[in-house]
Amino acid sequence: MVNACATHYDNGYTPVLGQSSLTQPSASRPAKNVRTTDARFGTCVVRVTDHRNEPTNQFARTPYSRKQAFNVDDSRMMIVAGDGTYHLYDGNSLAYIRALPELGGDDADAQWHPTDPDRLRFFDRNNRMRLAEINVRTGAVTTLVDFNNVGLPWSGVTRVWTRWEGAPSKDGRYWCLMAQGSNDSMRGVFTFDLQTKSIIGTRSMSARPDHVSMSPSGRHCVVSHVRANGGTTSWNRNLTQSRHLHAASEHSDLALAKNGDDLYVFVDYDTDGSLKMINLDTGAHTSMFSTYISGSATAYHISARNLDTPGWILLSTYSSSGTERWLHRKVMAVELKQNPTIINLAHHHSASNGYWTAPTATVNRDFTRVVFNSNWSSTSATDVDAYLIQLPHGLVE
Repeated sequence: MVNACATHYDNGYTPVLGQSSLTQPSASRPAKNVRTTDARFGTCVVRVTDHRNEPTNQFARTPYSRKQAFNVDDSRMMIVAGDGTYHLYDGNSLAYIRALPELGGDDADAQWHPTDPDRLRFFDRNNRMRLAEINVRTGAVTTLVDFNNVGLPWSGVTRVWTRWEGAPSKDGRYWCLMAQGSNDSMRGVFTFDLQTKSIIGTRSMSARPDHVSMSPSGRHCVVSHVRANGGTTSWNRNLTQSRHLHAASEHSDLALAKNGDDLYVFVDYDTDGSLKMINLDTGAHTSMFSTYISGSATAYHISARNLDTPGWILLSTYSSSGTERWLHRKVMAVELKQNPTIINLAHHHSASNGYWTAPTATVNRDFTRVVFNSNWSSTSATDVDAYLIQLPHGLVE
């Protein structure tokens, strides 16, 4: 548990469930590493970063909602600065540790090792055909794969990655990747087995996806194109069979159901604005609740990085329009079923003013730590820091 929250739940805690209409109150911006209590929902909230007084340039934020910020034992966490540099923080004391210049920038597509807390995998900015790994304790960098040498079927490939938003399978073995040539030109998508260092399947594509990602189980490669290029499609691991999921590329994540099935979770703006999930294994569609309420609407991000506690996602909402409704300007846990249990976690206090002020909340593997971004009502486009919600073990199960 984060040190600042060590005794927070000692006297008990009753979560606020359901579609709570409790609105965001005024609150002063917390100092770094000082325990605060969310005024409406009672959770422990701690400011992680202080970008003005730490070696983070311009602002300090989560990597992304679809990216795992925490290593496997929560002892370290990644933060991204305004210049794109990754920085390392202690996951318990929240002390700043060091920059990670070896990664080059936020297009390194950094992924924590699934079992070793010291190892972080990334795509090398200086050799965009290399998947590398850094030991964050020693600084030693090793090459995992040189994709020049694996037998890609296309000529002129100069870059391999997920394009920021993808992840490998839960066990780190299977990867869904895109291959690009010069000037961002597209060659195709392929699946890769990191254990055997071999290509599983390939598919040529002329239009560049917004991003690609392997599902948590490793059974599905999801290719997310913008609307003009066909939308979002799920492929089997060897890229021979597909299932069309949605007409566009929405904010989304790939989640695990409690039974181990893979789920695509998103808001369907094309119909009634419902939070939905599509089962990649069966094709079943399930609506959970509408985000269009009496003429209002909201932007959102989804994080399903809680792969050790399946059956839930983290939802953060921002930049709402119309009359304020129950789901606006907050961070919440949502059960993956029809008529879901909703656990209200915190209001994020970020006043929307451009991309960097989105809370973009992400969750750790066992759903005990959530980190989000906030300008804390300052309205600044860049005065943004990362904040952590510590949750009691077993709250989400």
